Amino acid sequence: MIVVTTPYVPGHRITDSKGMVFGLVVRSRGIGGNLMAGLRSLGGGEIHEYTSLLEDTRRQALDRLIRNATMAGANAIVSMRFDSSELSGTMSEIVAYGTAVVVEGDANAPAPDPTTVE
Repeated sequence: MIVVTTPYVPGHRITDSKGMVFGLVVRSRGIGGNLMAGLRSLGGGEIHEYTSLLEDTRRQALDRLIRNATMAGANAIVSMRFDSSELSGTMSEIVAYGTAVVVEGDANAPAPDPTTVE
């Protein structure tokens, strides 16, 4: 599966669009992790417990996005983005989303002019 943040895949031509796809994950740190993160926040600096949680959550959201695009019959995802929010002050929501497409290799396919891409 090819995943790009651009609206095109260099060297490929989009032959079909399967529509928008997403991968959503909502996670909460356990009581021990929240306690350690709270204590660490008193001293300032990076909160490793939350960094690790969010890295894992983004990876899982991306895996779900790829799985959903595959089920839709796509072999690529264009315009992929992440979005995040906090729920109830204790949970993190991460969503990975983009457009599932079918692409074919085309060495002659020029990259679209960025001034005309919508």
